[in-house]
Amino acid sequence: MKNLHTPIAVLSIAALALLAACQEKSEPVAAAPMPIIQNQQLRYPAGHPQLALLVSTPATQAQSIHIELPAKLVWNEERTQRIFPAFTGRVTRISADIGQSVTAGQVLAELASPEFGAAQADTSRAQADAQLAKLALQRQRELFDAGVVARKDLEQAEAEAARAQSELARAQARTSLYGSSTGVNQQLGVRSDVSGVVVERNLNPGQEVRTDNSGAPLFVVSDPRVLWVNIDAQEADAASLRLGAKVKLQVPSLAEQTFEATITAVTDQIDPNTRTIKIRAKVANPERLLKNEMLAQVHYQRQVGSNIEVPASAVFLRGNQHFVFVQSQAGVFEPRDVKVSYAGAQRVLLSAGLKEGEQVVSQNGLLLARELRLAQEAAHAAEPGKP
Repeated sequence: MKNLHTPIAVLSIAALALLAACQEKSEPVAAAPMPIIQNQQLRYPAGHPQLALLVSTPATQAQSIHIELPAKLVWNEERTQRIFPAFTGRVTRISADIGQSVTAGQVLAELASPEFGAAQADTSRAQADAQLAKLALQRQRELFDAGVVARKDLEQAEAEAARAQSELARAQARTSLYGSSTGVNQQLGVRSDVSGVVVERNLNPGQEVRTDNSGAPLFVVSDPRVLWVNIDAQEADAASLRLGAKVKLQVPSLAEQTFEATITAVTDQIDPNTRTIKIRAKVANPERLLKNEMLAQVHYQRQVGSNIEVPASAVFLRGNQHFVFVQSQAGVFEPRDVKVSYAGAQRVLLSAGLKEGEQVVSQNGLLLARELRLAQEAAHAAEPGKP
């Protein structure tokens, strides 16, 4: 007789034992009892596991609410000049670069411009014509005093001298505006009319420039010590963000610093695409920490009167009606219709339907809504005569 303790026998016995164990029925785990609905209230039995998921928060009284609005920093256009060429020409010298401080009237670059040379020639010609007309007038006066010419000849000479002088003044004004009133050298100086910092340069030595202004400006000079803040506000913000109002400004890269800005302009229309109102503020930037095109957040406190404040996660919408879940006692919840006066990303203000101190479900309210619907369906099915 063979030994039963061979490896094959041992494996067979183990397989039979495993099969027998799998065939044994495990004891069923008791499911948590379903909550019941009573007087429009959802009631959970004590110790129900879902109660740990339903976090409640007390409603609080609010007289104002903290508002955050997106904004962007831009150059102060009242202290900014975009410099375009007045005449076509070729760049011969550049004397200013990005980041350099300049004063009003300072030459930033020079162009060799035949067009400007023609304007200089017009000025010289006008000067010669004016001098000639002046001499002719002087001779006519002498002849008129001697009784040689008639008065009309004198008057005609006076008119010619006046016309020549006016033409000279026009030509000189044109050339002196660009730094030259006499002589013809075709050298056009590109000047800044404001004091500030060169924040943009778009020309290179030898570059041909034109006067159509279709491209970028040759230079942009601005005073970065004061910047503009373009704010995208909602309709409800217009009442608070009036001219002269103060707001707080923060940028992500300078999160620990807060800057004060003053509202300086409010548009009278709503953007049809974004449904926002464009508001502009001015912020001092003496240390030049703020930069053009920085994205920012504007903060202010909006006065809202007497309202109840709850977390935004506590408010739900059924059709066009908002509601919250109120915990009246331990394990008992009821839906409550409310009226929303302000809906923010984090907080919501209610003008009716809730009292200060009442507990509202602020976490896992969707689970509670589902349980309420299931309980209502179960109660409806249990009514006599219902299918």
